[in-house]
Amino acid sequence: MQTENSNAVHENRRRKTYDTGVIRAWFGIDQDPFSLENIVLLKQQQDVYDTLKVHCNQGGLCIVMGEPGTGKSVIKEALRQKADKRMVVVSVNRTMHTYSNTLKILCNAFSIDQNGQHVSCEKRLIEQAYALNREGKSIVTIIDEAHLLDIEVLRKLRLMFEEFPKNHNLILFGQTELLSRMSLKVNDDIKSRITFSAVMLKLVSDDIQEFIMAQLDKCGLGHNIFTEDAIALITRSSDGILRRIRNLALSSMLEAVRARTKSIGIEIINKVLIQPHWRNDFDMFTENKQMGVR
Repeated sequence: MQTENSNAVHENRRRKTYDTGVIRAWFGIDQDPFSLENIVLLKQQQDVYDTLKVHCNQGGLCIVMGEPGTGKSVIKEALRQKADKRMVVVSVNRTMHTYSNTLKILCNAFSIDQNGQHVSCEKRLIEQAYALNREGKSIVTIIDEAHLLDIEVLRKLRLMFEEFPKNHNLILFGQTELLSRMSLKVNDDIKSRITFSAVMLKLVSDDIQEFIMAQLDKCGLGHNIFTEDAIALITRSSDGILRRIRNLALSSMLEAVRARTKSIGIEIINKVLIQPHWRNDFDMFTENKQMGVR
């Protein structure tokens, strides 16, 4: 379910088309580099994905946790992309809402009427779930940023999902604090129902190189686009965070277009790394500047 403001979506798409269009034209490729289309999973991601697929067929409550940027969204997108005709995947991306508004978001995701009180919404959702079940379909409900979801809202959702067909699978994606909250004694009714949980770890150097090579293969670029020194610098600077790796590699390709080169070495990577958001000392630098310290 797409939940962004329509103007923001339009602007993001416009920028993405411009940026990746320039890269495609310069490097002579047809597919966007480092995109989430036609996802190629790393081993850690594949292991979690395979286990989730089993639970998607038999039902349960699954939790996938990790620091921001460690690959949770990749698995979520893979579930959506690879779903067959027998599986209905519903995503809820807005979690800082009341229970009534969350129900309306779910109704919208299931393409059913969202008007009325929450009791009416619950009834329609349950009826729709059984209608899909009679068609031989399994239902997967994904809640993203679940650590931001009020625990009482999650409890009410859990009670409603108890009325869904038994093969319904609820998957919560969020940061590790989600499980910490569930570990409180008062939340045993939720934690005791977890059938699978996983923590996405930071990537090690071999994984990072494998990821970059796989992305280059996917869009038809040679492995020599990034020099060995450039990959080593990306590895050191990304701290094993998948999103940083992707952003740094993509920004470096844009810098290569500006520099009119098709070989990305450490000088290109460093042009990206001097930007303030990549510098760990930026806050200290700003504070010293404000205090007049040179």
